[in-house]
Amino acid sequence: MADNKHRGDTLDSFLEEQGDLAEFQARAIKEVIAWQLAEAMKARKLSKSRLATMMHTSRTQVDRVLDPNDGNVTIETLQRAAAVVGRRVQLGLV
Repeated sequence: MADNKHRGDTLDSFLEEQGDLAEFQARAIKEVIAWQLAEAMKARKLSKSRLATMMHTSRTQVDRVLDPNDGNVTIETLQRAAAVVGRRVQLGLV
């Protein structure tokens, strides 16, 4: 397979060469967290408005939490949202 001229490096190595790896990884993490929160909300039959009330925040803030394109969500806000849906945020360095 090493002789295959059409086979390149991994996507991660390509993104790293382009200087975009960290941005794409951050985006992927945000998408997963937003999806997990949305799924937990569905399981608990919670609307965005109800979640906002339970978090003592605004519906706009809940929209930010659930929007992977919004980079202005704090870990504290994610922790509060997770607690309301019976989850917790776990971060680690690898």
